[in-house]
Amino acid sequence: MSPRRVAALVRRIVAQFRRDRRTLALIFLVPIVISALLGWVLRDQQVTPVRLGIVNEAGPVGQRIADAVIAARGTSSARGSSPVDVPSATIDRAQARADLENDDLDVVLVIPPDVLTGLASGGGVHLVVMTQGANAPTEGGQVAQVQQYLARALASAVPGSPGPVQVDHETVFGTPNADPFDALSPFFIGFFVYFLVFILTGISFLRERIGGTLERLLATPVTKGEIVLGYTLGFGIFATLQVVVLMAFTLMRVDVPAIGPLGAFSIGLAVPSLGDPVLAFLVALLLAIGAVSLGIFISTFARTEFQILQFIPVVIVPQGLLSGIFWRIETLPGPLQPIARVMPLTYAADGLREVMIQGRGLAASGVQLDLAVLTGIAALFVVLAAATIRREVA
Repeated sequence: MSPRRVAALVRRIVAQFRRDRRTLALIFLVPIVISALLGWVLRDQQVTPVRLGIVNEAGPVGQRIADAVIAARGTSSARGSSPVDVPSATIDRAQARADLENDDLDVVLVIPPDVLTGLASGGGVHLVVMTQGANAPTEGGQVAQVQQYLARALASAVPGSPGPVQVDHETVFGTPNADPFDALSPFFIGFFVYFLVFILTGISFLRERIGGTLERLLATPVTKGEIVLGYTLGFGIFATLQVVVLMAFTLMRVDVPAIGPLGAFSIGLAVPSLGDPVLAFLVALLLAIGAVSLGIFISTFARTEFQILQFIPVVIVPQGLLSGIFWRIETLPGPLQPIARVMPLTYAADGLREVMIQGRGLAASGVQLDLAVLTGIAALFVVLAAATIRREVA
């Protein structure tokens, strides 16, 4: 082995990277930007009150607990925790479920009629907490916050030790003990569709340019708009097939019996969907078509396949952080909220969540808005891609 030849190869690689400003930015600048964005979101989230409704079914004893919870509102025990606001303290269960479904409340505390029996027998306090069930990460934090205030309220409302406190969790949509993937599946479907279609389209269209196919098309009477629309529809066929495969694998399950030495196994995740799977497919398909047009647009700024990959931290990662799945958009730092509201993944995740978890149909205004925005974004990038296509050879 020759040290001189190895050193020559090392110098060649270093020189190659020094001339590639995009690669240098990917190595040094992008990690700093993403880390700063994540730190900004985590450290500077806006504190929004948890809107709590109280259903008292236990008479005077329950009222003492409710009054103690109301008296404890507005205080915070930890940095970043949310105060509890109680806009509805005299509702019944039916109204509570309606308020949760309409997003007028975040959490409902139900004080059941047998709470006095538990206190008298020393069996402790049995309460019920209800949430919407549409955004598990956010609701989990809200329930934990309410439980902190509830512990203080019980200490002041019940003389002595109230005994063990049992809190049952109910949801309007789905089940409170659903698998974590069930709650996150709408986001994962949207994210993987967007990510994979963007990469495949960007690289494929770049190859069309490098191979000279696009240049030969531009020498014909075919217009730039026709080229982009044709490629969008062509790539869209395969994007549609990808969405079909992903949706089928996510929503269905096929049980395969044991065959010889091979044990029984299942194919598919069997994620429950309360809404129409065809409507969920439509939302994912519009997102995929938008990713196709975005991939065509972005590929016009790249000269190599590696440069297409360099756009991932800039185009895909911020959408994963700001699309509202991990943190509600309302709690993001002020300057980031308008950015989050123009990202297609935000509307896709929201639309898939409304259809699959909340069971909403095409008549719902939120679903209509999501479909309209996704369609508009796809059309916008078709126009931008047509405007940026250029002849590269004289």
